[in-house]
Amino acid sequence: MRILVLESSTTSAKAMLYDSALGVLDVKTQNYPPAFTDNATQDAEGVFAQTAALGKEICEGQQIDIISLCGTWHSVFAADEDMKPLSRVLSWPFMGASAQAAALRADEQFTRRYYHNTGCMVHAIYPAFKVLYLKEQGIDTASCRFIGQGSYNFYQLTDKWLVSRCMASGSGLLNTHTLEYDEETLKLLGITADQLGKLVDYKHTEPLSAKGAELLGLPEGTPVTTAHSDGGLNQAGAGALKEGVMTFSVGTSAAIRLTTDHPILPEEPGTWCYYSPAAWLSGAATNGATNCIDWVKNKFFDDSVSYNDITEHEVDLDRLPIFLPFLYGERCPGWKDARLGGFFDVSPNHTPYDFYFAVMEGVLFNVYQCYQVLTELNGVPKTIKLSGGILKSRVWTQMCADIFAHDMECSRVEQTSTVGGAAVALVAGGEIESLEDFPMEADEVVHPNMEMHERYMKTFSRYLDWYRKTL
Repeated sequence: MRILVLESSTTSAKAMLYDSALGVLDVKTQNYPPAFTDNATQDAEGVFAQTAALGKEICEGQQIDIISLCGTWHSVFAADEDMKPLSRVLSWPFMGASAQAAALRADEQFTRRYYHNTGCMVHAIYPAFKVLYLKEQGIDTASCRFIGQGSYNFYQLTDKWLVSRCMASGSGLLNTHTLEYDEETLKLLGITADQLGKLVDYKHTEPLSAKGAELLGLPEGTPVTTAHSDGGLNQAGAGALKEGVMTFSVGTSAAIRLTTDHPILPEEPGTWCYYSPAAWLSGAATNGATNCIDWVKNKFFDDSVSYNDITEHEVDLDRLPIFLPFLYGERCPGWKDARLGGFFDVSPNHTPYDFYFAVMEGVLFNVYQCYQVLTELNGVPKTIKLSGGILKSRVWTQMCADIFAHDMECSRVEQTSTVGGAAVALVAGGEIESLEDFPMEADEVVHPNMEMHERYMKTFSRYLDWYRKTL
């Protein structure tokens, strides 16, 4: 079976050609131009057009048996009854709904109830609160439709408005226990389920429409899966659907996730609980990861210096500044959407290299905070599968293993979530029976240096001290 996987991510369009017997045949990635994204918002039509064009390019002359779609959690925009955008796509870094979320968070009873119903915190990242923001911007939210980029791509290819439960679970609009839209939340927002699209499971497909066939250069009627989230698909693509296996992805943002057979949430909001294509995920995510790395490189170094050039420079790890990686607000564990980042314990002797290494540490310390909460809830994982942009840096990857004091199984397949899209297509197309039958072996295992772990834990104590002081 030959599969075309299309992904509209936060910053780029991706297309993968996958063969059930041969694996990944080809991958193409293309960053969006500034007109299509400012990192926080996107142009829905432009992003779709670029993703479809990349798909047509990669599958030219190929026989494609099924098309699988991938997108990001937490994106939403308003559309009219013809699915014409009435607003830009508000993606996960968009924090414009902070005021609306803060007003509701003041009600502790509501916040706790909402968290335990939906698996989501009252936070600006979630589409539920972006709806309130759009209403204050003058959008007639009682009559328009609300859709995310991934589900919009599916609509453009099939003429069908369907939403996977996986994608809906990251919206703050789905009840994580019933896997249907949450009635209390809909009532609060003044909208109905009809404005959100029909929910379907991960095996559902629809035929490629005449319009979609023309755009991709493929036969009309080719099966298309509904869009699933990159986070949910990462779990499938990493072969992490078994008990005791954690995925750890470090891209623009960072996330750690464990598969569970039922919703798991702590009494006090800290982690989240979403739905992967076929099971629940107990997880935590941070807003700052490679976006912070890009920021510090652009601020302190010129274009002639590469990322690896910087990390090859020796620094004194015991005397680095502390960096709180909240340039784009805080998600887990504190859920402070309006929080700011910054450097602390800075001296005149610190160099640009010190600041860069401090950012690498700060990003991982934030995730390690989340890891402590998650393991208290679920236990220490037997296996951690690391993926994403972090693997491009051996220094950062080793730092990760040392901080977490755990072996990191690393896959050199860069697009793990896109591979997960292929896994969904294999099940939907009848090639394999279950997502658990899709294996992904590690290319290498990075072992922790426990002496370095002890050094990092001393710095982590300083990090926590500044984290608490700046609450």
